[in-house]
Amino acid sequence: MTPFGQKMRDLRKVKGVSQSQMATDLGVSPAYLSALEHGKRGQPSYPLLQKIIHYFGLIWDDAEQLERLASLSRPRVVIDTSGLDARATEAVNLLSRRIGRMDDDTLDALLKVVKS
Repeated sequence: MTPFGQKMRDLRKVKGVSQSQMATDLGVSPAYLSALEHGKRGQPSYPLLQKIIHYFGLIWDDAEQLERLASLSRPRVVIDTSGLDARATEAVNLLSRRIGRMDDDTLDALLKVVKS
């Protein structure tokens, strides 16, 4: 799941609508909406993101947060370390191998480091 997918699922549950109903309301297929929520598809297009913001009635900070989460929701990321210190290449390779086994505390600590 992506940060955007998790937030969209949370908003959908608060609104009390099914994935199928939301897909119909937005004019997308239920399969596509499911793929967005589960991280099988990357970030939505800008027009769809605006429809989603309007659908949930988000304004100001909440709308900006959803846009930010969408920009951070590419499930397949490529990191180019060419020209960087060898430690950068080692770090991203180790991260790619181990991220699936990290517990919540470790992921939180990692996020704290990269967000600072």
